[in-house]
Amino acid sequence: MAATGRHGSRRLLVQALYQRQLAGHTAAEITAQFSSQKDFEKVDVEYFRRLLGEILADTAGLDALIAGDADRPVAQLDPVEHAILWLGLMELRAHPEIPVKVVITEAVQLAKEFGATDGHRYINALLDKVAPKLRTAA
Repeated sequence: MAATGRHGSRRLLVQALYQRQLAGHTAAEITAQFSSQKDFEKVDVEYFRRLLGEILADTAGLDALIAGDADRPVAQLDPVEHAILWLGLMELRAHPEIPVKVVITEAVQLAKEFGATDGHRYINALLDKVAPKLRTAA
């Protein structure tokens, strides 16, 4: 069964951002491809489109946030972890309506599903470290 709502949007965003890193597709190309998938209408489509646009408009800014606290150069990040970090950081920075705990929990779940064996620990640690800088109530 396909994931629905915002969780489904986040799952698709990780895949879309991964694809962006590997193939360099535009937001319009990515949206067209993903919107043709069978279960796309079950996710929060507006949230998918909004976050994709926000992230792709500021990957350099998001990478600067990562670089400030990462233990390795951004270029050495696994593309899946990189995509999840972009997503989590954008939610922390631009979507205060989503609680910090929800952002981090969702990112960790996505890392467990799509990432390397211990990638979720890295995601958790980095988002936990950056969250107070982006949210005063973190």
